[in-house]
Amino acid sequence: MYMQVEMRTSSRLHLKRAPGIRSWSLLAGCAGGTCSPSYSGDSLGWKLFYVAGCLFVAVQNLEDWEEAVFNKSTGKVVLKTFSLYKKLLTLFRAGHDQVVVLLSDIRDVNVEEEKVRYFGKGYSVVLRFATGFSHPLTQSAVMGRRSDVEAVAKLITNFLELHRLESPAELSQSSDSEAGGPGSQS
Repeated sequence: MYMQVEMRTSSRLHLKRAPGIRSWSLLAGCAGGTCSPSYSGDSLGWKLFYVAGCLFVAVQNLEDWEEAVFNKSTGKVVLKTFSLYKKLLTLFRAGHDQVVVLLSDIRDVNVEEEKVRYFGKGYSVVLRFATGFSHPLTQSAVMGRRSDVEAVAKLITNFLELHRLESPAELSQSSDSEAGGPGSQS
């Protein structure tokens, strides 16, 4: 699952994502390597080194916990990320990242395909801003069906009411302003 709807009202959309089954399986597999040093004839120091290495690789490959809160009453979207790996690596001083953006700056929501090393392709939702910048909704792409990710993009688009078509009057005003803009010849 890409992101799950935690809460949805007319003024608030809260999406969450936790590490997936692939991530937890990799964690269990790497952590399972912590038992093998007990069967070796190595010294205690080497056994501790093996265990620490297995745990390090296991935590390093665990995906982040992520959430996105779109709030119309405050006019902001808050994108939060929690990384257990960063938390342990910095001795609990870091691990939480947060991006705050004004809802009025979001112009479009797209699904982008990206290559995932060793696994093929994955998909992610990207928020496009009026400034020309874009920001992914999550830090890592999701393997699987594109339709799951497109459903999340459509949910966000409908919540932000970005699907509204311009009225004919707005279209004619924009074409008039382009025709009479600087550099046009009469």
